[in-house]
Amino acid sequence: MNRKFFGMAVLCLLIARFGMAQQKLSLPDTANYIIWDSVLIKTNYGITLSAVVVQKKGITAKLPCALMYLIYSDTNRSLAEAKFAADKGYVGIVADARGKRLSPDNPEPYEHEARDVNAVIDWIVTQPWSDGRVGMYGGSFSGFAQWAATKYLHPALKTIVPYVASIPGLGLPMENNIFLNANYQWAFHVTNNKYTDDVVNNDNARWARMRNNWWQSGAAYNRIDSIDGTPNPWLQKWISHPAYDAYWQSMVPYGEDFAKINIPVLSITGYYDDGQVSALEYLREHYKYRPSAEHYLVIGPYDHFGAQKGGAATLKGYKVDPVALINTRELTFEWLDHILKGKERPALLRDKINFEVMGANVWKHVPAMDKVEAHQVRFYLDRAPNGNTVLSRIKPRKETFIVQRVDMVDRNSYYNDYYPSQIIKKEIDKTNGIFFTSKAFDREVSVSGYLTGTLKAIINKKDMDVGLVLYEITPEGEYFQLSYFLGRASYAKDMSQRRLLTPGKAETIPFYRSRFFSRQLRKGSRLLVVLNIDKNPFAQVNYGSGKDVSKETVKDAGKPLQIRWSNTGFVDLQVSDTNF
Repeated sequence: MNRKFFGMAVLCLLIARFGMAQQKLSLPDTANYIIWDSVLIKTNYGITLSAVVVQKKGITAKLPCALMYLIYSDTNRSLAEAKFAADKGYVGIVADARGKRLSPDNPEPYEHEARDVNAVIDWIVTQPWSDGRVGMYGGSFSGFAQWAATKYLHPALKTIVPYVASIPGLGLPMENNIFLNANYQWAFHVTNNKYTDDVVNNDNARWARMRNNWWQSGAAYNRIDSIDGTPNPWLQKWISHPAYDAYWQSMVPYGEDFAKINIPVLSITGYYDDGQVSALEYLREHYKYRPSAEHYLVIGPYDHFGAQKGGAATLKGYKVDPVALINTRELTFEWLDHILKGKERPALLRDKINFEVMGANVWKHVPAMDKVEAHQVRFYLDRAPNGNTVLSRIKPRKETFIVQRVDMVDRNSYYNDYYPSQIIKKEIDKTNGIFFTSKAFDREVSVSGYLTGTLKAIINKKDMDVGLVLYEITPEGEYFQLSYFLGRASYAKDMSQRRLLTPGKAETIPFYRSRFFSRQLRKGSRLLVVLNIDKNPFAQVNYGSGKDVSKETVKDAGKPLQIRWSNTGFVDLQVSDTNF
């Protein structure tokens, strides 16, 4: 395919047309770089994509390409990213997603990246400066785009370095089959114009008002954009796929697709990354279908944005261990140098799974996710003889039940406060939910991995949305949030197929797509698991009628939800020492 360039008159016309005159360019040093900031890439299926390309002057040898694929189009950022890659000895390219920046097509997020990214790679390998090898990197949507490209793996793509990579339909806009409001405005942010609509995205008062008005109204979830006053066609399309069905599966590798991904991968994410379940689902599925995969993970106390930089000294009120702070960009190019230039593997990557132990100020390096600690311990969700609910290491001799009642009509109380706006809290809401507390640890113990397990319950409805939150209760009585899980019971065994619960029948609800963490617990600390129903303005409300949840209204609530939680339900955790 031939490279095409816009003349300045055409470029100015496009900028004026799309209302983005504020995109003033700050070009890198043209004395030292060859810069193409208006590249158009025509695909053989009729779509045109745009890109920025930067190469150091004076280099005659063909070079590998470092490619970022971006939906958050910003010409200055793209030039800076490409220049950095050029400084590292690559041809730096930042390509814009379909419909963004100079692309004349309509933006259609998620749906075409598996094809479009590979069209960019097709174009790269025909260029005179390309040595035929491409490495990709970048975070969030850019992380997703890398995995999308591997669905139909291009022979020129030699490695990917996805940070906090999303999976459409698994992490956002829904998590474990529950649609969330956290990124409701995201579709407007990336499709309203050729760049990003930051004014709409940052209108927090509008989105809070929308959530609260919808919550108070008891209206169906598919009416939430009507309550906002602006149609959201992307939301409506997404909620028409409540199962992880063929629509979502077509966007990224699924099932046996992972067996064919034979290139090295370096994944980077954080314990407090909102989308961590997606980032680690890729890793889990890659190893499941390709046990010999060369897939490395770096994970530590970072949030979604922090992981893309390497962390911050203070995160949500928690003072991060100094050793946890890294430089994500430098690590990325050390990895690219390792794969594409034969240099040493980055020092941090001593094994496949590399994670920082919060509170211990050390990194650990293990070969697999199920070996992050020496032991796995099962805690049963039981009741002690004195009536207190406890995390017990002793399997119950007799099944008993703990009853929870939730009025789904009530709008005065929120249930399931799981999001860690602050990692360390003086108090937590104890007005609802069931609180299971372990005995105090009589020595220091590190606890790591996922919060996994099986819930057993009998309910009077056909479905429910379940939340679990794991805390450390410190010796001082503070609550240090470690992990959480949110999921729909009817999809617990298969996220692609809904299986309604039978009222009055004992049901088994497994869970595992939670947040991975690692923490050194001090002597005197205890573990706390809060079990709850998810009912609040921040996600769909599942009234349990068995209808499509997006179409349920408060009128479908009927009688209060009554759950009889069995004491044979349990959570599993990995720990360093079982003698506590």
